[in-house]
Parts: sequence; C-alpha cells; structure tokens
Amino acid sequence: MAAPRSAGFVVVRDTPAGRRFLILRAYNLWDFPKGLVEANETPLAAARRETLEETGIDDLQLEWGEAYAETAPYSGGKIARYYAARTATERVVLPINPSLGRPEHHEYRWVPFEQLAALLPPRLQGVVGWLVDTGIARRD
Repeated sequence: MAAPRSAGFVVVRDTPAGRRFLILRAYNLWDFPKGLVEANETPLAAARRETLEETGIDDLQLEWGEAYAETAPYSGGKIARYYAARTATERVVLPINPSLGRPEHHEYRWVPFEQLAALLPPRLQGVVGWLVDTGIARRD
C-alpha cells in the first residue's frame, strides 16, 4: 500500500507592511493549509479543496505556476506537497470540520517570511528554503 499523500498551499498575501504567509495551528504545530489527496483527485485539486475547506479562501492565483516542494516522508511515510499561490483575501475562516465536530485548526496567522522558520516544524524547513530559492519569499 502506498504511503498517504497530502497537498496544500503556501498562501501569500501582499500587504502595505510587506509579503505575508498564512500558517494554521493545530494544537502546538503550525503548518500551511493542506490535507489528504483523495482517490481520483490530483494533488493540485486537493490543495485547492483543502485550502478552501480549512480557510475559506477561494481566490488562489497560481502566480508561480504549478511548481511545488515536497516534504521528506514523515508520520508513517506520508509526503506533503506544497504549491504557492497568491490571494487578495485577508479574512480567514476556521470552519467546523463535520467529522470532528470542531474546527480542525485552533489559530491562524499571516506572518512575514522571517518568522516562518521559527514557527514551522523541521519537516517544513525544506519548503521554507524552496520559498527562498524560487524568489517567492523575496525581501520587501
């Protein structure tokens, strides 16, 4: 049986104070919006669906194309794929997940790039590096 795959977005929003990145907290772990890729679903479609389900953001623009970064295997061999997209939406909604009966995440933040490495877990540090390598994390 293949290891589970998940997909999500590094959601980017430009503000007067500079570029901001959306992160979500579940318990004590921060992550970008993501979730499992369902049967007969592409990773990109899963990333869009999960971002909408977890944040209410539906105006993702693939300014950087369909390039992505993947994590090394973690938690039973799972691999997470992250695309990058721009949004104009500032308001994030943390809806109740019907299967949990509560929101999946406890908090969200729009943070400057300089805060990402300190907040995100080790498995996402390669994604943070990818943001630098691609210029997505440009300094303002």
